[in-house]
Amino acid sequence: MAKVREIARGLQFPEGPVAMADGSVLVVEIARRCVTRVLPDGAKEVVATPGGGPNGLAIGPDGMCYVCNSGGFEFTYDQGHGLRPALQAWDYSGGRIERIDLSSGEVEVLYRGTLHAPLRGPNDIVFDAHGGFYFTDLGKVRTRDWDRGAVFYARADGSLLREVAFPMVTPNGIGLSPDGNTLYVAETEAARLWAWPILEPGVLGKQPWPIPHGGRLVAAPGGRYQRFDSLAVEENGNICVATLIHGGITVVSPDGAAIEHVPMPDLYTTNICFGGADLCTAYITLSNSGRLVAVEWPRPGLALNYLN
Repeated sequence: MAKVREIARGLQFPEGPVAMADGSVLVVEIARRCVTRVLPDGAKEVVATPGGGPNGLAIGPDGMCYVCNSGGFEFTYDQGHGLRPALQAWDYSGGRIERIDLSSGEVEVLYRGTLHAPLRGPNDIVFDAHGGFYFTDLGKVRTRDWDRGAVFYARADGSLLREVAFPMVTPNGIGLSPDGNTLYVAETEAARLWAWPILEPGVLGKQPWPIPHGGRLVAAPGGRYQRFDSLAVEENGNICVATLIHGGITVVSPDGAAIEHVPMPDLYTTNICFGGADLCTAYITLSNSGRLVAVEWPRPGLALNYLN
């Protein structure tokens, strides 16, 4: 197990870490329904309260914070482990993409879906170099059914929302290759990692049937029960997928030929981002136990558009 340095605890199911230039880390607290800034000394300050179920975060070209909001979860507590999300919240407020002014905390709803594809449970987000962003809609789970998921592309100015991959089984983590020409998406329940070539912003190259959404299967590690969550990409192109149940970070080469697992002390290791001067510090959310931790990573992470 990698040497883990705890930065903050007492977070209510943290997710969506973004390492900021000032050394702080933005996270969401899904169960608390807010966006929180964690300072280097571990101090915490709430910067916005969008309600619902804020999840993935990204900084856009305008310096604003863009949020995937799932509309909310019912949470359950597992003895010896901690909080985890379960069903769609009783007061589910609908899926949406929000834009937050970090200086004022003002929240603006940017998208709620299209006529034929209302957003159900937006989850994770990544900006491209053209000012647009891709995001996953994992959907919501109810007692006897769940939604089919999708991937969308949108413009930050609110002028375009387009579904680009459908159907998927709980699409979650999303990221871009270092050259910006490949989109990666992790499916949670299937523990599969997919890739698509990007032909132009918001347009994906598709494989023919029988692949329902046209993606290329990069990896589907077997041999144990595990679930994939959010992801980040290394500078060299490796994809680092936060892994549930088999708690840790699964590192996959772009061709899927090499797979490494870095264990973490939490069954719900939900997300990873890179920060620090050399991007060799991995910030990881351990969500069952409500912690944000840091690990010195052996390779630098990929600098994100509009952030590093």
